Amino acid sequence: MTTSAKTFPIWALLSLATNGILMLAVILLILQRQRLTAVFNSLPSQQSVNASQTIAPELGRHYQLNYQQWLDVLKQEAQAATEKNPEHLSILAGDSISLWFPTELLPENRYWLNQAISGENSTGLLKRLEIFDSTKPEIIFVMIGINDLIRGESDEVILENQRQIIRYLRKAHPTAQVVVQSILPHGAEEATWEGRDKLLLLPNSRIRQLNQQLQRIAARRGAKYLDLYSLFANQQGNLRPELSTDGLHLSSAGYLVWRTALQIYTQSGT
Repeated sequence: MTTSAKTFPIWALLSLATNGILMLAVILLILQRQRLTAVFNSLPSQQSVNASQTIAPELGRHYQLNYQQWLDVLKQEAQAATEKNPEHLSILAGDSISLWFPTELLPENRYWLNQAISGENSTGLLKRLEIFDSTKPEIIFVMIGINDLIRGESDEVILENQRQIIRYLRKAHPTAQVVVQSILPHGAEEATWEGRDKLLLLPNSRIRQLNQQLQRIAARRGAKYLDLYSLFANQQGNLRPELSTDGLHLSSAGYLVWRTALQIYTQSGT
């Protein structure tokens, strides 16, 4: 029995992509629909896009800043967004995974303000949400929690911080959609990140269960929930190597998958 593309959702297509070749084929299909083949052609070819060969994201000027300097830069960028007051302002709030999102791969026809900091945890994010209070976002995308888990924080603390983050953003930005994005899996034994030993102590099954609780919290607090975990996990529940540079951070192909999820979300009017 076959199913037409019209009735078979892209989410399902992505979840069925069990190897790098199929995943890249799906990405190509989606990019063709979105007229982004030029962007894809600027990336490595299908044969070279994998965990070992993909070039790490450009870290930019933020990488060598200390935390306070980083906050100062984010304040300046938020102030610039306030003064410009663009239509369709969308904010990324989170850690290095959000920070390194290539600007050219973010969905077009929106103004993006990246308020992420490398190494950030949920406590740190909660304390600095006021930085972009004066902006008028249409959507706020939050992804936070992996650094908490790596550092041994309890699920209870992470979930409570997420509740507080949602509560704060809903109050400070009553007309904005607050979107809680799932915590991504890691590469487990295939990871090459410098903190690999810490990742091995963190079962991806725990991340999956934590995401299920995040989804319930988002529903109860009037926020949306965007499931990215299932798009990035292989059959073992680990981060697909072709979507990562080191088993924790994302490759160009990984950001293309994320970009597609954001594009579908923002176009669906959810």
